[in-house]
Amino acid sequence: MSIYLYWGEDDFAMSRAVAALRDAHLDPSWIDFNYSKITPEQPDAITQGLNLAMTAPFGMGKRLVWLADTTVCQRCPEDLLIELERTLPNLPEETVLLLTTTSKPDGRLKSTKLLQKHADIQEFSLISPWNTDQLAQQVRRAAQDVGVKLTPAAVQLLVESVGNQSRQLYTELEKLKLFSGSKSGPIDETIVSQLITTSTQSSFELAKVIIQSDTGKALSLIGDLLRRNEPALRIVSTLVTYFRTRLWVKLMLEAGERDDREIARRAEVNNPKQIYFLKQEVKPIRLDAFLQTLPILMELEFSLKFGADPLEALQTRAIELCQLYQKG
Repeated sequence: MSIYLYWGEDDFAMSRAVAALRDAHLDPSWIDFNYSKITPEQPDAITQGLNLAMTAPFGMGKRLVWLADTTVCQRCPEDLLIELERTLPNLPEETVLLLTTTSKPDGRLKSTKLLQKHADIQEFSLISPWNTDQLAQQVRRAAQDVGVKLTPAAVQLLVESVGNQSRQLYTELEKLKLFSGSKSGPIDETIVSQLITTSTQSSFELAKVIIQSDTGKALSLIGDLLRRNEPALRIVSTLVTYFRTRLWVKLMLEAGERDDREIARRAEVNNPKQIYFLKQEVKPIRLDAFLQTLPILMELEFSLKFGADPLEALQTRAIELCQLYQKG
């Protein structure tokens, strides 16, 4: 019996894991018979998937049943819970059951607790754009997967250039692999800068430019991001994360807190060592500038969701924010 629960917003990393699971368990000659992807739009999707999972595979290999975008860990009616309790402990050895969701499982639900008992649970959340240590680890792991050797400086430049976008990371690494050919030495930052979109076009860099009150560069970055088909709402999400973290650090400092671990906990910063640098960054900036930023970003998100032109909305708010930070 093999049960897996994958959750998180990094759809590309999750799709790679799903593909690896499929390749590991299914016989290519029998994949059409033994591979079923059940989506929520299908009637009685979960019940249908559980029934399929109890069916023996045809031919060689195992059966893989994938309950995609399931909500069973967010809400689970009693009748469905009973079905899960009956099925999960009794799945055939030759069945692989996979459940995926973008939302974090609700640990209070009985269905989640049941899956915690029977399933291998893996998280595929996007790394926060400011968490450069984890982003560097992601770059090194991906480079190893692709078969590309990178110098430390090249790793850092990729972190700045790609941020937390794993799909773009693998695309750029494949490009570097093709360029390097049969060369044995590692790829350095010079080659990376020549072949890959630089950090001046990242949402993370946009946030830093806003704090620097560089209106011209902010407007240029927004145009670059949209031309690269970066979703406007994703840009806003990065900005919200960036400024929310710095707001919490500034609030804690203003309140007299000196324990970096406590500041990290309240600001939801995984690595307390990062707090030292964040404190230096927010020190010269007024608290009220941070306090006024998040409502502006919320209004921006609201307008985009209601059909505002992305370029006009982003640039208008960027000008407003840059003026806000001109005062220090």
